Amino acid sequence: MKQGTVKFFNESKGFGFIKDKDSNNEYFVHVTGLIDEIREDDEVTFELKEGRKGLNAINVKLA
Repeated sequence: MKQGTVKFFNESKGFGFIKDKDSNNEYFVHVTGLIDEIREDDEVTFELKEGRKGLNAINVKLA
């Protein structure tokens, strides 16, 4: 599991971005990849899966 911080999340549109703690890369996250509800600045753990436009964060949980 990777660790990161929610940089942006739009609840009405159902997507956002998570910044990886180790690499500082940003990954797209969709509401379908969430286990817990998230908000901006939340600390989370997540996994990565190849999506249509690159890697997506999935199985996102509050840390």
